[in-house]
Amino acid sequence: MDRPSEPEHAGSAQREQGGLRRVVSKPLLVFFILGDILGGGIYALVGEVGGEVGGAIWLAFTVALVLAALTAGSYAELVSKYPRAGGASLYTKKAFDSQIFSFLVAFTVMASGVASASTLARGFGGDYLSEFISIEVVVAALAFIAIVAVVNYIGIDFSVRINMVMTLVEVSGLILVVIIGLAALGDGIGEPSRAFEFKDGTGPLLAILAGAAVAFYALIGFEDSVNIAEETREPRKVYPFALFAGLFAAGLIYLAVTMVASMAVPTERLVSSEGALLEVVQIGPLAISTKVFSAIGLLALSNGALINMIMASRLLYGMAEEDVLPKPFARLSRRRTPWVAIAFTTLLSAALIASGDLGALADTTVLLLLFVFIVVNLTVLVLRRDPIEEDHFQVPRPIPILGIAGCVLAMTQVEGETWLRAAALLALGLILWAAERIATSRTAPSRA
Repeated sequence: MDRPSEPEHAGSAQREQGGLRRVVSKPLLVFFILGDILGGGIYALVGEVGGEVGGAIWLAFTVALVLAALTAGSYAELVSKYPRAGGASLYTKKAFDSQIFSFLVAFTVMASGVASASTLARGFGGDYLSEFISIEVVVAALAFIAIVAVVNYIGIDFSVRINMVMTLVEVSGLILVVIIGLAALGDGIGEPSRAFEFKDGTGPLLAILAGAAVAFYALIGFEDSVNIAEETREPRKVYPFALFAGLFAAGLIYLAVTMVASMAVPTERLVSSEGALLEVVQIGPLAISTKVFSAIGLLALSNGALINMIMASRLLYGMAEEDVLPKPFARLSRRRTPWVAIAFTTLLSAALIASGDLGALADTTVLLLLFVFIVVNLTVLVLRRDPIEEDHFQVPRPIPILGIAGCVLAMTQVEGETWLRAAALLALGLILWAAERIATSRTAPSRA
């Protein structure tokens, strides 16, 4: 049963009837979205994208940005229409009134968060860490995800403070890459024409699509912001602007970084590195120590992984609270953190880390979210049949249709192994859902 719409008062810090406090202003929301998108993906995947598209890395990121913007339009309409926490799962329930479909969407979002954290963990254990210590990538990644679990267990307050500091550090690192790369180009180092070259043996269109499918990973994160809609002041007015401002600011930073990187450093060097931006900061008159930039990269990767694991564990906790997953996932520690959910997502992440390399795990994250984005674009069309009195943002009808087509097209670039990994994650979710249904049916008579 839907809750009645709730009053929004400009500047009000709290709802009249209690609940979540509306304390997030427009500038804070823009910063939150920007920080969520500017995770460690750009630090880890520039070389992976270059391996797919060639030197025209920026073009793959441009296509990925357009694809993300299409679905962002649907999110903007849905959040301004239903400014409540819940995200894609809430919209699915309202559009299709199907508990299992809504659960699948929620579990897919959770799984994408774990897959994303696993991707960043593999990136953490790569070239950035090797600047300080020589250790197997998988071993380092597993140790890293265990440390993230400890921070997650300590509590959300501690995690948020760390997140704010790390966001500032990672933005500074990207600006540093652009400045150093431009100085190198001005000193005659590099080859500007390289930014317009494509991978040998592959048609430009296919190369761009393949690169965009990987680059899309670095632009996800904006969908997490829907979960703070209930804590935002005047979300119907604020959210659409903040979403597009944060997304396009991140996109412009990415385009500057990738264009400068491909011009300043040979593509083969970028492709061969798991920390491709390291190749940029050590050239030209403003070159800096690779250890300094590696430390920045490690912090950026840590920030992204922490955000994703917090989101994933809280989603599991929420689903258990709603009796759609086994109750143990709702158990809290003495620190009031969902310790069973944290342990489960950490073990799931460890399994993923052992199952694939950086590119494969990034592809898995993207595939899972492409499914969610298709559903979101579909729900915005279905929910046009549910008019509301309040004014809200409305995306032009062709945009969600183009969003669906773009997501389907990107899915065609995903390899079979990635489909199997994603299917296994969803199968695990269905098993847990079925277990809760069986447990509920067995206890129902005794409760009566």
